Amino acid sequence: MLTGACLLLAACSADDRAARRAAAGPSPDRADWARVADARAGERLFARCAACHAVHRGAPDRNGPTLFGVVGAPVAGVSPRFGYTAALQRIGGRWTLERLDAWLADPQAFAPGTSMGFPGLADPLDRADVIAYLKEQR
Repeated sequence: MLTGACLLLAACSADDRAARRAAAGPSPDRADWARVADARAGERLFARCAACHAVHRGAPDRNGPTLFGVVGAPVAGVSPRFGYTAALQRIGGRWTLERLDAWLADPQAFAPGTSMGFPGLADPLDRADVIAYLKEQR
């Protein structure tokens, strides 16, 4: 009886990853993951990032730049106060959803020589969730 109750509680969780994975389809692409992304789950995942990055308006830089308004902002230009590496400055352009996905998947592959030591998020659903959260930070 207890097992059934546990399953029922798991099925009612705010972040039903299995259902979202199924809704993304059999061979999901970035757009499919974005469609099922959950900003609340992204906020929980962002807790790992918060050691180095703030995300609220007016927040100071930490070991990494503030990420408030990052979506659509210039790469290496979100915070005018932060000293970005030459590796990231060479990338140029703006932080699109596609670029954020690539960066979150593997920062070193996106910008070889970057000082960001984070190894990346291998799970595309995790990346989509974090991006959904960052999109709300405007």
